[in-house]
Amino acid sequence: MTISKQEVRNALKARKDEVVEVLCDLIRLPSTRGNEGPVGRYLLDRMADLADVCEPAPISENIVEDSDYSFPLEGLTYADRPNVRLVKKGTGRGKSLLFNTHMDVVPPSQMQERPFDPQVRDGIVFGRGACDAKGQIATLFLALRVLDDLGIALKGDGIVHFVGEEECGGNGTLACIRGPDRADAAVVLEPTGLTCLPSVRGAVWFEVTCTGRSGHSGQAKATVSALKEAIAAIHILEGYHARLLTASKGIPLFDRFENPMPITFGTMAAGDWPATAPQKATFQGVLGFLPNKTKEQIQEEMRQVLIDEGDDWLKEHFDLNFIYRHDSSVIPPDHPLVQTMTQACRRSDLKPEVTAMPASCDAWFYNNLLEIPTLVFGPGKLQTAHSNHEQIAVAEILKAAEVLIELMRTWRG
Repeated sequence: MTISKQEVRNALKARKDEVVEVLCDLIRLPSTRGNEGPVGRYLLDRMADLADVCEPAPISENIVEDSDYSFPLEGLTYADRPNVRLVKKGTGRGKSLLFNTHMDVVPPSQMQERPFDPQVRDGIVFGRGACDAKGQIATLFLALRVLDDLGIALKGDGIVHFVGEEECGGNGTLACIRGPDRADAAVVLEPTGLTCLPSVRGAVWFEVTCTGRSGHSGQAKATVSALKEAIAAIHILEGYHARLLTASKGIPLFDRFENPMPITFGTMAAGDWPATAPQKATFQGVLGFLPNKTKEQIQEEMRQVLIDEGDDWLKEHFDLNFIYRHDSSVIPPDHPLVQTMTQACRRSDLKPEVTAMPASCDAWFYNNLLEIPTLVFGPGKLQTAHSNHEQIAVAEILKAAEVLIELMRTWRG
């Protein structure tokens, strides 16, 4: 049976109100880390009739022992907050596709009013997770719903992983790749503005603790301020980043960005009295990097530069830990997956753009650790993710679902 493009669009439009309802339902569930369970239960209930398999995928408590586990948190348990796994079986005459997106969200931003009370204005949905990544969940829901509405049979299996803990390093996806699912290609849904991203940069989250010699402000020669040492360490790491950025020029798809791999310092804690040199100062941040480096190289170079450029006190009195480690993920722009995706965009009346992602995401788990060719695609704009005005256009969700349906119908591997 041949289904026309117009029939697909009519079916998508007929489900518009439903997909907005689903997205708003999801935003109302404040699924910050440790609180993803209600979203998983909602999806299991709402999507049970859309796949041959729709089941919870429990995460073992032993996942914390995995070498690629990120951001340990004392007292955290995985009880009652599994990943969700769907399988829509194909006819056996085609290649399989795996889709991944995440259920967790970052905490509300400063000055973000009513983050978990979705607002719909002029075809745009506002709220925490609207584009990162509950709009992506809604897109997959809509695509599967319309496939079912139109009776479209896939040639190869379609597998979906809805995961937790993406925002703190990808532990949900890590649990998935340690499981049995394999596929011929994968698409990780993130807000890309409907552009196709076969190249994704890496990132490490770091924590530096500097120790000093505490004492009264009147005893300057007898004290060493851990806070001042921490500030010196920040300057050293900024210098390292500047050199790394210069050495990373010319990598395909990334050169359109002035700084595709920024360094950010997000938190600092030091001292308990204005007139006392603090004994300890700790700061945390994230450093992005491009495919010319591995996460192991970055970690070693950061440690070494603090030793080489720190003063005599700092080089002996700092501790550097990495709590989140993502490698870059790259497939060639002429890979069959990229070509099929761009063709799906053209057939959906989009002008396809192939570029790079100046942020990190879970693509590397599938691409690097399982050798499943992976790209990133989705509705929404990265610029509004994690912001106090996070949003997504409903029209983009419908268009993204159209593209994914076309991809699933035409993917040949």
